[in-house]
Amino acid sequence: MMPTSLMRSLAPIALLAVSACAAPFNAQVNRFQAMPAPQGQSFVVKAADPKLDGSLEFAQYARLVSGKLTAQGYQAASDATSANLVVSLDYGVDQGKEKVRSVPGSGFGWGGFGPYDRWGRFGPGWSPYFGYGRSRYIYGFYDPFLFGSGFDEVESYTVYTSGLDMTITRPGGERVFEGKAKAMSTSDNLSYLVPNLVEAMFTGFPGNSGETVKITVAPPPKAK
Repeated sequence: MMPTSLMRSLAPIALLAVSACAAPFNAQVNRFQAMPAPQGQSFVVKAADPKLDGSLEFAQYARLVSGKLTAQGYQAASDATSANLVVSLDYGVDQGKEKVRSVPGSGFGWGGFGPYDRWGRFGPGWSPYFGYGRSRYIYGFYDPFLFGSGFDEVESYTVYTSGLDMTITRPGGERVFEGKAKAMSTSDNLSYLVPNLVEAMFTGFPGNSGETVKITVAPPPKAK
């Protein structure tokens, strides 16, 4: 039988896994734009990475972006060579970083492990780093399990950094939009992350040039 203390330390991880897709999705969006006013200009969506050409997964995300642009007043081009705008899309998620924290136990308190996060690198030109660490020492020891469950219990889980990179250019190569959306979550599932990042990217699109905003995407309604 699994020890009770270990079961308690694993429980928060299970809850995070179950609730990851039921919680609001928070993203940071940065946009630079000189978008033409929508007057029915045609567009085509392509993958920034040629390896994704023909990918069914990419095609699904491209349809999401296409739907958002159509709702703005642009229209999908019938032929890529005649498109007025070329939309380049890239996305990904890092390998994740472990986050450790302590939760109150039933005994004396000695402070606790502060959260330690350090974002990985996502894509060319992406280098969002953030770090903060704090440790506890008990008379020279660094072992949260040394005295059993009488002290703060430690739980750990993995935090992933995901990102979406979108650029829009005219056929001659002139850029009219550059946008990056990034988020931290306990999920590395792209089929969950990318649609939320697309939703964040197009919230208030095209936005004020040079502005960085925080966007919260509401979770899908619960099934009845």
